[in-house]
Amino acid sequence: MAQQKEHKQPPAYGGQAVIEGVMIRGKSSVATSCRRKDGSITTQARPLRALLVRYPWLNRPLLRGTFALWDALSMGFGGLLWSANLALEDEGEQQLSRRGFALTVAVALLIGVLLFVLLPSLITPRLGKSSLLPNLVEGLVRNGVFVLYVIIVMQLRDVQRLFAYHGAEHKVVNAFESGSEHPVVEAYSRLHRRCGTTFIAVVILVGILVHMVMGWPVWYWRLLSRLAVLPVIAGISYEIIRLAGRYDHPVLWALVWPGLLVQRLTTREPSPDMIEVARSALDAVRQADAVPGG
Repeated sequence: MAQQKEHKQPPAYGGQAVIEGVMIRGKSSVATSCRRKDGSITTQARPLRALLVRYPWLNRPLLRGTFALWDALSMGFGGLLWSANLALEDEGEQQLSRRGFALTVAVALLIGVLLFVLLPSLITPRLGKSSLLPNLVEGLVRNGVFVLYVIIVMQLRDVQRLFAYHGAEHKVVNAFESGSEHPVVEAYSRLHRRCGTTFIAVVILVGILVHMVMGWPVWYWRLLSRLAVLPVIAGISYEIIRLAGRYDHPVLWALVWPGLLVQRLTTREPSPDMIEVARSALDAVRQADAVPGG
């Protein structure tokens, strides 16, 4: 029987790439660092206002996944807006309003739901009497649409830089979690098990299994059911990611392995100046976490 080896890790840190920078979430704070046009680094640290922090009773297995996803989206929204306005300030252009940026993000999320959740189900044929095959094909189509989308957008120069900052974020977090006092950050992997890309891949896999239980109803009920069970799928997927971050086990590794493969597309090897920005964000959030009430 395979052993479940638990990782001896410090408190989990994670984040995302933003425009010319990196956002890192800590225990009680979140910090964002960005490279300015003049070469300097600007850092903003603020208290963590996550639902799971403000309402600990939500932090229950299977329940917390949906709220963790909402927290990640809201923090990502704030980090992206701040970094975008820094870039516009450097260019001497008018800054974005929170309302206008929120509308843009809402439209992008709606397109994402249509493209990655509903479209694959709509274009997948019945494929026989069993619900097993069509649900499996739907999952493969969903995964294919996601990978194709990543391949298309990664051709853009700005997206390539974003993916490089994504790699920098993973490297500094991996170096920190190694426990080494003075790690050589460049030597660490640009892939990470708790990455949002891996979460999406696990969601697709878990979705196949959950949808199989629901059969293959007529198309309009099927589309409604895909939306209705998203919180369930998110909750299960979140628990898998948490376990994969704590334990080395073949089953958990098999579940996150497709996500690690896709991360080879959504991350790039960062330059030393990008790693410097990511380290600035991590240092800022660790300092903020160390301050009582910070």
